[in-house]
Amino acid sequence: MFVRIRPRLGVMACLALLAFAPVSMADDIRGDVRVIDGDTIVVGGQRVRIEGLHAPELNEPFGQQARDFVIALLAEDDVRCVPNGRRSYNRVVARCFLVADGSDLAARLVAAGLGRDCARFSGGRYADLEPAAAAAMPLPGYCVPR
Repeated sequence: MFVRIRPRLGVMACLALLAFAPVSMADDIRGDVRVIDGDTIVVGGQRVRIEGLHAPELNEPFGQQARDFVIALLAEDDVRCVPNGRRSYNRVVARCFLVADGSDLAARLVAAGLGRDCARFSGGRYADLEPAAAAAMPLPGYCVPR
């Protein structure tokens, strides 16, 4: 005999809310790092979208170079990511810093010409670091402040 159990709607709603609950801003993320692309890394098993940065996708010009640049930076140092409480496509959004010197990972990519300031989410904090040649790298519409 087959018995079908129906969970209560309230329990399902609570589980759904927990799946999208923001990470506490006080909880820095640290741990082993794996680089997905120029603006997405996995830290301690948690997917992290680097706040305020647009880096090209791997199949776009400079995409592989951006990824390789982040790999090289993180091969020499540990990273500490500070979540802002938001999520983007199942990733925690965070500012990430190299532990040894405290430098901002997004700032390093932008200054190297391998990423762009995503002003809508950075407040323009990386704009002055962009070399003139970075203007050739397309900036997606979601980065433009509303």
